[in-house]
Amino acid sequence: MKFLNKGRAGLAVAMLALMAGPTVAEPLFWSTQAKPVEESQKMREQVMAGFPGGVDFQPSDEGPWLTRLQAELQAGSGTISVLGALHGDLSGLTADLVDLSAIDTSAVSPAMLDLGKLGTGEQKYIPWMQATYLMVANKKALEFLPAGADINALTYDQLIEWAKATAEATGGPKFGFPAGPKGLKHRFFQGFLLPAYTKSTVTNFRSAEAEVAWGKFKELWQYTNPASTNYSFMQEQLVTDEVWIAFDHVARIADAFNQRPDDFVAFPAPAGPMGRAFMPVVAGIAVPSTSPDMDEAMALVAHMLKPETQIATLRATNFFPVIATELPDDMPASVKASGPAIAAMTGAPDALPALLPMGLGEKGGQFSQIYSDTFERIVLGGQDIRTVLDEQAEALRALMVEANAPCWAPDAASDGPCPVN
Repeated sequence: MKFLNKGRAGLAVAMLALMAGPTVAEPLFWSTQAKPVEESQKMREQVMAGFPGGVDFQPSDEGPWLTRLQAELQAGSGTISVLGALHGDLSGLTADLVDLSAIDTSAVSPAMLDLGKLGTGEQKYIPWMQATYLMVANKKALEFLPAGADINALTYDQLIEWAKATAEATGGPKFGFPAGPKGLKHRFFQGFLLPAYTKSTVTNFRSAEAEVAWGKFKELWQYTNPASTNYSFMQEQLVTDEVWIAFDHVARIADAFNQRPDDFVAFPAPAGPMGRAFMPVVAGIAVPSTSPDMDEAMALVAHMLKPETQIATLRATNFFPVIATELPDDMPASVKASGPAIAAMTGAPDALPALLPMGLGEKGGQFSQIYSDTFERIVLGGQDIRTVLDEQAEALRALMVEANAPCWAPDAASDGPCPVN
């Protein structure tokens, strides 16, 4: 008899569900980011919880992510509402992404938004979250800043002057650079120094402006700790006071702030004649043309830009907001220090994003090695800058042709391999 009652109760529940109508599925957020289990769980429970009706957040490796999306695009309909991926992942989907210009993006810097246009007149994706590289200094070095210099708006000339004054005042070079075997020196040349002087990573590699840029770095090297050729993570040398001023990825300076939160300051990379070049690791949100509910998808994209959502995303992924927003007091010291510096750099009036290399496939390592070799020959080996640039430009040109890799920002778009003038 008890069993019969349970059966009748179950039947009643089923009938009520039918009367209420079909269950509305949560929008599918199909992402290449936040793949670790802990991160994806935080995305579901903390970041997406504020969206009415909930969100089905599903991370995936790049291959399956693209395969499923392409299958839906080919079929002309699908279940994916919103896409989340790095700039490079989205750049090959331009024709299949809808225009997001109707969404309020006033809090996002124009330079970042321009990346999301993917060379078109439409907003093909909206920046979602970012990581990058920063400068950091021991506060003891601040008294040696050039007169009138703004630490949040330095030029390369001012950085050189500052490094020189600090070295002279302390009796030795106090600038540190990750030039070791596992250091990210190549990213500095690709995304910061050369674009700041040439507005290019590839096309103007051997230009007269590039020659000036390398000359400036040789000047800076005079005041750089010679042990920098062994440095990989600059946080270690900052903590030990071996260096007072340094450049590195935000993740590689974090421990300095977390161990000695009152002793360091983070600030934007310097500017050159062409702008304040920086290398963002940008993840964007896009809506595929086959999204099942466009209104809902647009609402979800807008939700991801809210200050509270951006902060929740930072907690979940350690990627920083793309909007300027105050961070809560309970954030780690490294986040508190890096967040404002990233906002100042990406939102600067002279901001010049220089993207990570794209389209090189397995040849990415060879591409970076060309920049490392150029550094070693010019700065460490003392070879003639013009001679080195001419020779390395030929190696770069051959590599771009072999990889058939088109240009990426800040270089102008190209048909076929990115040219090396």
